[in-house]
Amino acid sequence: MRRILNHIGEPAEPPRISPARGPPAWDDPPVAAVPDWDALAQPQPEYVFDQQVQW
Repeated sequence: MRRILNHIGEPAEPPRISPARGPPAWDDPPVAAVPDWDALAQPQPEYVFDQQVQW
């Protein structure tokens, strides 16, 4: 078999196999679902924006 593979230009050794993946995400411990509301707060604008439409 090796002689045939060498004759047609294929490597005689089998290809290297990549390492296995880690466990699926659902096996991880649960994460706290409470968001940090202070980090999500938007700053007050520096000026007042009038949103009335003037035609």
